[in-house]
Amino acid sequence: MEYIDESAMPKESAAHILCCECGVPISPNPANMCVACLRTRVDITDGIPKQATLHFCKGCERYLQPPAEWIHAALESRELLSLCLKKLKGLNRVKLIDAGFIWTEPHSKRLKVKLTVHAEVMGGTVLQQVFVVEYVVNHQMCDDCHRSEAQDYWRASVQVRQKAINKKTFFYLEQLILKHKAHDQTLGIKPIHDGLDFYYANESAARKMIDFLGAVLPCRSHHSKKLISHDIHSNVYNYKFTFSVEIVPISKDSLVCLPKKLTHHLGNISPICLVYRTTNVIHLMDVSSGQIAEINATTYWRYPFNSICNPKQLTEYVVIDIEPIKEKDKKIFPGQGAVSNKHVVSDVWLVKASELGISENTIHTRTHLGYILKPGDSALGYAVGDSNINDTNFEKLDGDLIPDVILVKKFYGHDKLARRRARVWKLKHLAEEVVSMSTENNEYNEFLDELEEDPEMRQNINIFRDASKQMPVDTDEIDPSIPQITLEEMLDDLVIDDTDMAEVYQ
Repeated sequence: MEYIDESAMPKESAAHILCCECGVPISPNPANMCVACLRTRVDITDGIPKQATLHFCKGCERYLQPPAEWIHAALESRELLSLCLKKLKGLNRVKLIDAGFIWTEPHSKRLKVKLTVHAEVMGGTVLQQVFVVEYVVNHQMCDDCHRSEAQDYWRASVQVRQKAINKKTFFYLEQLILKHKAHDQTLGIKPIHDGLDFYYANESAARKMIDFLGAVLPCRSHHSKKLISHDIHSNVYNYKFTFSVEIVPISKDSLVCLPKKLTHHLGNISPICLVYRTTNVIHLMDVSSGQIAEINATTYWRYPFNSICNPKQLTEYVVIDIEPIKEKDKKIFPGQGAVSNKHVVSDVWLVKASELGISENTIHTRTHLGYILKPGDSALGYAVGDSNINDTNFEKLDGDLIPDVILVKKFYGHDKLARRRARVWKLKHLAEEVVSMSTENNEYNEFLDELEEDPEMRQNINIFRDASKQMPVDTDEIDPSIPQITLEEMLDDLVIDDTDMAEVYQ
């Protein structure tokens, strides 16, 4: 008997069939056709457009997502790829395997997307195919940009007003708006005599601005609406909204006289107080005792008062002698409010700068600037005893309790032009009209001086380095005691020119 070695026998090859079209041996499949012939007979991408159009707004750099939504999408981003796929109507009849962008020139206004899909054909045969869809980018202005380009086309306006002689509050508000970018949704900004007008495309954007103003300044607001049109069939009404914002008519460095009820509410503070800072509340100080208090907008409108002296009435005085008051000599009584730890209450003897060397009569008063003043320094203050003040609350006070002079701040010399030439920083502005209004006004230059003297105020403002001034012109002509803004506090202003970009690509 012979045994057959199965390992030595030849193995049977896999079964093959001939393609019914071209006769090429192929593996069996339900269509009995090779891949090449199957692709010539069946196109699974039939019904999927190979060209499409995308609408792009050059004003806001957004793409239109039908029917009426505009979205931000960077080139070759996931958001842009999703938008391109949504433009293809017949893509739901096949299964999408892969999709990606093909590089095109950025200025060609063409986008190419490579797609890989597969689908079942002819009795369950699965066919995979790769194809390219070309998108043409057409320019179309969105509704928001169209409204901004149109003249006087707005749906909501915010009118910011302050009934005060000093306009430094608006310079400070302008810088706060720029730092927090609260003006991004504005259609236009119009400066007027008493304030600023902001225009918006809808009511919600205007209310955001009102919330921002209430968070940075003490103010109150009122609103009204005007019917423009309405559709009786769909019950749709179109209104124009107007919001009026009134800022408290008290500015920094103003002298105020408080009502009697309000002084009791603030811990029996002196009626005559100095406004040493303004944020979302009014910061008051009694210069004779160092007691401080804060008044919010609600409290102010409940007990309104006006300023009896404004910064335009400041007079220069020369310090003859100054002596800090000891702690044991300070009057402390139960129920007294908070006392400032930064300021030092001192007795000071003054003489007017215009009468220096002419009159030997010195004026004695108390000041909160004992930490910064020394004999021989100059200070700015209000001559309350020589002023003609017309105020109801002030007339009720005892004349013996009214000080003759109230000092406000230290004075750093008379050469203002040299100080401005040595300033190597600058501020940005909301509009060109604001620039012309501010630079021609001397109050703006005084506001810049206050920024140099007040570090706490500078924390809320973006200060940019002035590229046109490399170094101070001449430091010898400036008093070294004048506060200066350091380079660490300045930001570099980013300016991209076509010439700069050409040098980069070279």
